[in-house]
Amino acid sequence: MADMTDDAHGHGPLISNRFLLIATSVIALLAALSLAIHVFGRTLGEEIALAGHSDSTSRLSIGIGQDELQIEANTIRFAEQRREGESERLDLHLLWPEMTGYSRELRRRFDDINSSNTLLFLQLSQSTMSRDMSGRIEPIYSLLFEGPAQQGPAGLTLHRFRHGTGYDNEVLLTANLPDGAGYAVRCMLPSEPALATSGDCQRDIHVGRDLTVLYRFSSLMLRDWQAMDTAIRQFVEARLGNPTIHPLP
Repeated sequence: MADMTDDAHGHGPLISNRFLLIATSVIALLAALSLAIHVFGRTLGEEIALAGHSDSTSRLSIGIGQDELQIEANTIRFAEQRREGESERLDLHLLWPEMTGYSRELRRRFDDINSSNTLLFLQLSQSTMSRDMSGRIEPIYSLLFEGPAQQGPAGLTLHRFRHGTGYDNEVLLTANLPDGAGYAVRCMLPSEPALATSGDCQRDIHVGRDLTVLYRFSSLMLRDWQAMDTAIRQFVEARLGNPTIHPLP
């Protein structure tokens, strides 16, 4: 009789099936949310650590004008340029003297401004001039010089520009390469080494069918000017899908 009386008053199980279903759903939802936060947090952490760089060594097929290049993703500076297809310009950064792109192990050399004297910055674009910087010495630059040539750093000859020529505070450093070709690089030489920047020297060369490679580097690296010029040309030529054809002077 007592049991029948309890049932009549509506007493049942302390935990209903509906409650168990809701509790199980909440636990599953919290678990899924926790997993999502973990995955997202790890991905976000990796992106923050990369700071816009890529450590992928996969090669991308990129066309610039008449030239086709196979370029490692970690050598490309800007994320928006890391895509295959046609491009007007490609910006690269390379360690010197390794001639390699970004890696997590060496990220300090890319991110630390105090280590910028071991970086090369390259800009690849379709040629807009028939002559590279060396080819412009006699027909253009020599008409803008002021005063006699002087001895420059690293065995180079220094030429100063007249004021108002558009090259104020710059000098042109020249030399002859072993094959008899001329070498020229424009620099803003600092008054003391501590004031050097990562791009106070620049030079452009023609590579491939119709490609201009403008590269910038610290004036602290001028001691390696000849090896650097050879290494950059070889780096680009090795990634061209077509044989190099040097334009006639």
